[in-house]
Amino acid sequence: MATASFSMLSVFAAPSGGLGSRNVRNTNQVFSNRNPLVGVRCMAQDDPIKEESPLTSTSATQPQTPSYSPPPLSKPKVSTKFGDLLAFSGPAPERINGRLAMVGFVAAIAVELSKGENVFAQISDGGVGWFLGTTALLTLASMVPLFKGIRAESKSKGFMTSDAELWNGRFAMLGLVALAFTEYVKGGTLI
Repeated sequence: MATASFSMLSVFAAPSGGLGSRNVRNTNQVFSNRNPLVGVRCMAQDDPIKEESPLTSTSATQPQTPSYSPPPLSKPKVSTKFGDLLAFSGPAPERINGRLAMVGFVAAIAVELSKGENVFAQISDGGVGWFLGTTALLTLASMVPLFKGIRAESKSKGFMTSDAELWNGRFAMLGLVALAFTEYVKGGTLI
């Protein structure tokens, strides 16, 4: 490293191709007055291997400098504001809609199997009250942990992860729309 620095400096200071107007004799005098015990060190963050120059390894009087360790990465602070939680890209809307769709799809299929009514008949026969009650209950139950700063990603381990819940909710939303559309086009129950 020291030889590379010396050659770069001598190129810029040389009169033949360099930038300065000094002669070679003055340049050599400047570089010969350097302290031979001073070495150049470079600290690499990715490579933990230390290389010592032969000049620094022979001197036992130099203290060892501690190695640099970057500070640990901290998790970003999560917002617990109502507007941030229910924002378009916030954590609540897709998760709440997915949970409602999962409950709604299972309930629609169960009522269709037990009573033989399609989705539109279920809604007109008192399903609006059940829908509003379920929506309020699931929204409140989903918002309480978010207001405390707890995210579903921090609690997901093993088979039932937060990503699996999002995908199940997405498929349930598509399934509920497909069920209603199919029953509307068919004019009756699916099953």
